[in-house]
Amino acid sequence: MLQTQRPPSGSEAVDLIAATLGGASRLTRLLMGRVSCQLSHTEGGLLATLVEGPRRITDLAGTEALAQPSVSKLVDKLEGRGLVRRERVAGDGRAVLVSISDEGSERLDAARGEIRSLLRQTLVELDDDDLAALMSANEVLERLIRLLQRGDGRA
Repeated sequence: MLQTQRPPSGSEAVDLIAATLGGASRLTRLLMGRVSCQLSHTEGGLLATLVEGPRRITDLAGTEALAQPSVSKLVDKLEGRGLVRRERVAGDGRAVLVSISDEGSERLDAARGEIRSLLRQTLVELDDDDLAALMSANEVLERLIRLLQRGDGRA
């Protein structure tokens, strides 16, 4: 007789989901490695953050989970390629804001377009049940993102 495995519940489910979502950056790296956008995963993440508005290097270090010297080097590299620009903050000669350039926006949009195309090509191989499950998961992921952005853990 075949035994069916019971679905995890409670803390087992939370642990399984946390482990899976914690490794979700694998999907992004896989996708970024298969497109011709000439942006690394880290570069794409930083540009995506800058789409929301200019940021200080220290803020970028926090949002991108990188050390401040690493962000400075990354910004130097992106600035050299014309993808970002730096501006001094009026009234604070030490503070610098980094913003995405028009070229950076275009490159990021191109990368996102290639990724969507690759995902579409791959998603059509899934059956209707899998697609429905991903639709539900997408809604839940959006709520999870909002919770994490709030930082207080409440919906």
